[in-house]
Amino acid sequence: MKADELDSGLRTVVQMAEYFRELKSRAAALAGRITPQERGYFTTLEEDDARPVLVSYWHARNALFDLITSFQDDDELDEVSHREAFLIAFAAALLLVDAARFLREVADERPIVRRKFNEPAPQFGVPGGVYDVVQKSLVSARHGWHLYHAIQYFDEHESELREMAKNTPYAPLLACIDDLKYRLDVSISQFATAKLRTRADQMLRQFGRTVIGQALYGIQKLAGSLAADKYLRLGHKPGLPTDVAEQMRKLLMPGDVLVVRKEYALTNYFLPGYWPHAALYLGDAESLASLGIHEQEYVKPRWARLLDANSDSEGNVLESMRDGVNLRTLKSPFASDSVVVLRPSIAREDLGKALARGIAHEGKPYDFDFDFRRADRLVCTEVIYRAYDGVGSINIPLVQRAGRPTLSGSDLIQMGIGATNFTPVAVFAPMLSPGIVTGSQARRVLIDGQSR
Repeated sequence: MKADELDSGLRTVVQMAEYFRELKSRAAALAGRITPQERGYFTTLEEDDARPVLVSYWHARNALFDLITSFQDDDELDEVSHREAFLIAFAAALLLVDAARFLREVADERPIVRRKFNEPAPQFGVPGGVYDVVQKSLVSARHGWHLYHAIQYFDEHESELREMAKNTPYAPLLACIDDLKYRLDVSISQFATAKLRTRADQMLRQFGRTVIGQALYGIQKLAGSLAADKYLRLGHKPGLPTDVAEQMRKLLMPGDVLVVRKEYALTNYFLPGYWPHAALYLGDAESLASLGIHEQEYVKPRWARLLDANSDSEGNVLESMRDGVNLRTLKSPFASDSVVVLRPSIAREDLGKALARGIAHEGKPYDFDFDFRRADRLVCTEVIYRAYDGVGSINIPLVQRAGRPTLSGSDLIQMGIGATNFTPVAVFAPMLSPGIVTGSQARRVLIDGQSR
């Protein structure tokens, strides 16, 4: 784990803490407004209000799982970095527990609401039985004892952790922990028994981990055990082969859209289809300057930061992930098992304008609501939409899913297949076809992927 990964994790948890507060407020208002229990069914309007809350909760929950399980017990981390990683993971775990308990408080005494929360939302990758899965996790002693060493480590090292975080960006994590640690009180009484400690100690001795490694491992095991193997396989490290990454890098031009897939990743289920995630390739500073992008009003205040970010000759991408819309190196989208390069059908004189429009959204949080009607938060594909729609001849139609206008990675792929707005340049998808493919063969591979 590197410093930029810790920074990303920190941003994610801080943003998610605020987002969960907002989501809980929406859910509480919804519970007070909806009275299906009395009549025995949801009205259409009530259903339209309830479904987005569940969809948003499920995907935010998965993002926290994805974050926690990405933290490895890295021997290269120094003591301070290990403690920073622990604070991030522990705060994330508390957010998960708090949100699950709140969901139960809202729905447990309302059987019809529970049934609604158990309905699938396939348009957004939400499986059936969400409420039951979440609530089972709260009463499972097996899940509880995974947190035992994390809680013990925090209690024993609280003063050092507070001193380390004081007056730093990590201070909000301690505020989050202070707000939510009480949510574990019931669980502690359930699993902090001599027998349970013995089981935990036996397991941890087997792995021979450090004290803080034990704490992080337990949090990871908690997250991993709450996700089915279909969604997550611990230990899988997605990444393009070195030769493939180099070939793809040589093919890229500023403005290209990278649509990617990671196998066994919870993020695969944020939107429907085989290709769930997208990023906008900006190129290097020289290429951006040649497009006149530094003269665009959206870019002028960011140009110095763009130059600094593009100190790496491979160029950067603008990408919305769980920690928000940020400039990242190509290593981010290339940390995938499969990748498609789509080239926009746009004149060069319009390309600088489109990229500048995209860059204007840098720094905004991720949109777990998948609501394209607002632009203060952006999902990954919305970066592409906000950059290109209406520029030159490009017109990107949004697709209605569960009453919301959306754009999925597979929607972008479908445009590429039909040569509408985008054209496929190259595809590397070993689960569909060996090696890098281009031209008409790339189109055939993409058609096959759309049927998955």
